[in-house]
Amino acid sequence: MLSDYILKKLKEARYKLLKNGVYFGEIPGLKGVWASAKNLEDCRKELREVLEDWLILKVRDHERVPGFSVKVDRRELVKSSR
Repeated sequence: MLSDYILKKLKEARYKLLKNGVYFGEIPGLKGVWASAKNLEDCRKELREVLEDWLILKVRDHERVPGFSVKVDRRELVKSSR
């Protein structure tokens, strides 16, 4: 579930080469998820790590994640009277 979300979002990433020769990458719609590096591959790798960390923090803090939902089995939330 998490891997699918990460792969989907990385496919939406946008990269550009800045005037100073550094690559910049971001994922539209995910505020704060961006990376920069001296080459494109390093930028992609860093962006993936940023996305993973960002996602873990959002889930931990019970914050909304665009395009992602956590399904809870509500049966486990009911206390058994047995």
